[in-house]
Amino acid sequence: MPKTILAIPGRKVAVPRAFKRVLQVVLGSGLASLVALAAIMANGMLVGKGTALQAWNVWLMFVRRPDIEMTALLTSAMTVLVVYWMRDAEKSQATS
Repeated sequence: MPKTILAIPGRKVAVPRAFKRVLQVVLGSGLASLVALAAIMANGMLVGKGTALQAWNVWLMFVRRPDIEMTALLTSAMTVLVVYWMRDAEKSQATS
């Protein structure tokens, strides 16, 4: 199985390429859910009706929906695949 370098602060680790891509998809989905949390919290503060706990509960109900989870995972997966596809296409054009 081909290996690639995973850059972790302070060191570099050789990992299987598939593991690195899965990790990138999970991180992308996690970041998207944090952005949703920030938007829900900001909405709660701007409207002035509700508490941080209520916003947290709304966010949990939102991110636990299967359609939302799958949309986030598919979007992240397609983003990772397109970035690698474009990078590989640029590399092949540079060598020819």
